[in-house]
Amino acid sequence: MIDNISELITNVPELGAGSLGIVDDASVVVENGKVVAIGPAGALADQRLDAGGRCVLPGFVDSHTHLVFAGERAEEFTRRMAGEPYDGGGIRVTTEATRAASRQALRASLHRRLREVHRAGTTTVEIKSGYGLSVESEALITSLAGEVTAETTFLGAHVVPSEYRGRADDYTALVCGPMLESVRPHARWIDVFCETGAFNVDQSRAVLEAGRNAGLGLRLHANQLDHGPGVRLGVEMGCASVDHCTYLSDDDLEMLAASDTVATFLPAADFSTRQPYPDARRAIDAGVQVAIASNCNPGSSYTTSISFCIALAVRDMRMTIDEAIAAVTTGGAAALRRSDVGRLSPGGPAHLAILDAPSRHHLAYRPGVPLIWRTVGADYRLPSTGDRGGG
Repeated sequence: MIDNISELITNVPELGAGSLGIVDDASVVVENGKVVAIGPAGALADQRLDAGGRCVLPGFVDSHTHLVFAGERAEEFTRRMAGEPYDGGGIRVTTEATRAASRQALRASLHRRLREVHRAGTTTVEIKSGYGLSVESEALITSLAGEVTAETTFLGAHVVPSEYRGRADDYTALVCGPMLESVRPHARWIDVFCETGAFNVDQSRAVLEAGRNAGLGLRLHANQLDHGPGVRLGVEMGCASVDHCTYLSDDDLEMLAASDTVATFLPAADFSTRQPYPDARRAIDAGVQVAIASNCNPGSSYTTSISFCIALAVRDMRMTIDEAIAAVTTGGAAALRRSDVGRLSPGGPAHLAILDAPSRHHLAYRPGVPLIWRTVGADYRLPSTGDRGGG
């Protein structure tokens, strides 16, 4: 039993107050990794964890990460802070480093980042490929991701690699053919970067159609650098999520609101690239289902902190703290087409984040402070502390 909880967020309105289903002075009884009961503080159980008047909420659902890569791009970030615009070209730098790394080195770095993810309160994580951009490297990355999570995404269509420069159609054919075949045993989703400088709408449609024919779910990067056709394509194709959505027209909002496609915002990427922040207030008011994710990657968002993303959403995207919390729990779950995570209710998984704070408001009130006191449970395989990635 987790007892002496000052504020318990269930995300089940029937269990508590408001849209977040908040229960004050609460306890949660857990057995075999499942929530057995939610009630007032002081319930009986064999073992008791005293939350000490802390806030407890569902573990964060991070529906957009790139955790398998080698190298870093700190100097690129510094140049960007000095005024150099972001254009996505640095992806090729990471591709070179990742191709040169061994399976053991990539696994070890993935495990380090995954432990960091868990310390940050995230209990469900999606992991994309996209830094191999060859048949062999993309298969390696997706297989490593598949070792730790079922939420794996094939992103061979991230950018066109250097050896295919000027031959985007040929590379698209490789993605849709041999590359897709090589990753299919390890991937649940397929994704494509539909953007100027990456893949045009026809190439993006071809990638999504190939993935759908192979039995994969559909995701999409779009509308990060400017207005474009990505959102329309995502809705037309029935994508679970369109991610970035920095630039949204009225038509985009209308299409999203009428669909079950989630608009996933990545505010840490906008922070890192000096792009404008999405107008989440406008999207929510239009009836769009939204999510927030970290987009952890070495070039444009090197953070695993969902708490930081919440603070940015409240400060710069005009979201309320309750909307931001919903976006990183039930919103992230919707972006993964899941209803079992992002909420706490009897019979569901006991995936919780315990804040070192009495209320949810501290997530935005104290930006940059490591507020996760303890993370309980996860639906990914968390490596042991002594695991160095060998084998």
